[in-house]
Order: sequence, then structure tokens, then C-alpha cells
Amino acid sequence: MNNTLTRVPGIKVGHVTDTQGATGCTVILCPPKTTGAVDVRGGAPGTRETDLLQPHNRVDEVTAVLLAGGSAFGLAAADGVMRWHHERQIGYKSGSGPVVPIVPTAILFDLTVGQDVYPKAESGYQACENAASSAVQSGSVGAGTGARAAALLGNDRASKGGIGSTALELENGLIVAALVAVNAFGNVIDEQGRILAGLRNEDDDGFVSVFAALTTMADKMPLPSPRENTVIGVVATNGRLDKAQAHKVAQMAHDGIARAVKPAHTMFDGDAIFALATGEIPALPTIIGAAAAEAVASSIRSAVRRASSLAGIRAINDR
Repeated sequence: MNNTLTRVPGIKVGHVTDTQGATGCTVILCPPKTTGAVDVRGGAPGTRETDLLQPHNRVDEVTAVLLAGGSAFGLAAADGVMRWHHERQIGYKSGSGPVVPIVPTAILFDLTVGQDVYPKAESGYQACENAASSAVQSGSVGAGTGARAAALLGNDRASKGGIGSTALELENGLIVAALVAVNAFGNVIDEQGRILAGLRNEDDDGFVSVFAALTTMADKMPLPSPRENTVIGVVATNGRLDKAQAHKVAQMAHDGIARAVKPAHTMFDGDAIFALATGEIPALPTIIGAAAAEAVASSIRSAVRRASSLAGIRAINDR
């Protein structure tokens, strides 16, 4: 059974993965008239077209969402997603006639991992070409290729991050799913509240609290680099939501980050969650939001469990 984001009918996902450069991007293609919203919580976001998704603004529909590595350079990959849709005349039909693809984008920082490369417009275009409705590939792929967790003391003591995805099916055929790229400042916490991945201790035989390490370094500002991080992702449902309700779902979905990352939403993170609703069946936004938080937490844990060691950053299954 497909228990990933593409379990939502009409949603397709495509990755572009550059293992040598340790970067990549992931596109989520939406069916027509998909409602979109976003909630940004981190103190260092990198985004594009997110203002449009605020509930008080006019356009309700989203054509695609792009998640990319490469920091702000990676925002250029959205140009390729735009071009792919423009060639096919897919997007928002403006009042005067031209079709404009709506492609909100968020990026994560992976420039200190692998080579000094980043996703470009060609990467976004190819991700669209690769998009499929089959189960989403997880681990160190797409936007999660160069991701890491808890790099407070450098890559040697960090853990490999990546892409994770989870789908939940509720009553009456309602589906709520998430896809998350995990590049968190904090540790990833398992279902029992223990550190699953993150900051390795000096003896390299376990993990230590990022919060504890941070407090001991408080009198040594500025903090040592690298410390550029984020958790970015998408939650999607086949439920019917308006833009304001989708925004509430995006807000509630951030609870999943807070459950699975400690600390979360710091000034060093650019945490952003997009919410997509394809509108097939009536649904309550509170139920969708609560399920979205569960799906996000599960996806974060899946990302580090499925990650592979890359560019000197070890996955938790390669200690």
C-alpha cells in the first residue's frame, strides 16, 4: 500500500538528486483547483510566492509546490517548474487570459555539504518530468539529499537528514499525508521521546541534547558554524477546505515538527509547512490539522531512519 503523499489522488511527486553535489529538489504537482496555504515558523526562512497564499490574498489555487536545497540559490529551480507548466498551459487563468503557474517554494541550506552547487531551473524542470503518482522515494533524495540534523558542532557530529513521507487514511475515505525535508537545527526525537538522530557525543557512542549544548555555549556568541537549518514540507488532503481552513491546517501541522524536533522553530531554522487540499470530499479542518501533525512527525522520523550517509555525514544506521 502507498503510505506516502501520493496516496492523495491527483498528487504527483518528482525528485532530482545530485549525490556528488549533495543537493537536489522535490516537486509536488497538484491537480487542478487545489487550494493552497502556508505557515512559516522558523526565524531564517527562504521562500517564494508565500505571500500569495495568505488567507486575505486573492488567488486560492496552487499549481505545484517546490522544495529545494541550495539555500536562496535554490529558489531559481522554481523557474523550471514554471516553464514546465507554461509549456502545457497549466496554472491559474488570469482575468485577462494568460495562464500563470502558481509555484510556492521553500529552500533549505546545504551549501556546506558536498560541492558548491545548487539546484537550478533545469533541476526544477526535470523534477516535473520525473513526477509520478507512485509511492514517494524517501531518505537522502531530492530536497533532502544534503540535509542533516543537529549540525551545531559541525558535520562530523551531525546526523544525516533527508526526505520522509507518511499518509493516514481516516473515516469516509479522507486521506491526510505529509512530505518533509529534514535539515533541523535540533535533534530528531522518536515516539518515546528519546533522541533518534542528531548531535553525536564526543565519544561517538550516542547522542546529546542540542538544548543542553546550546545553553553551555550561550556565553560564546556567535555560535560556531555551520548552523543553517530548516524543516520544510507539505501536507495534503483530499478533503475540501477553503484558503483560511487550509492555513489553519498548515498551522496545526507545525505541531508535528515540535513533537519530533527538539528544539524546533529556532532563529536558525527556516521551518515552513504548505497545506494542499484537492477538495474531493467534505471534511473538518480540525480533524485534518490534527492528522497532519501526526503525519508530519512520522515523516520527520522516517526521513532520518531512511537516510544514507553522504559527504561525510553519517546516517543513524551507519554509526
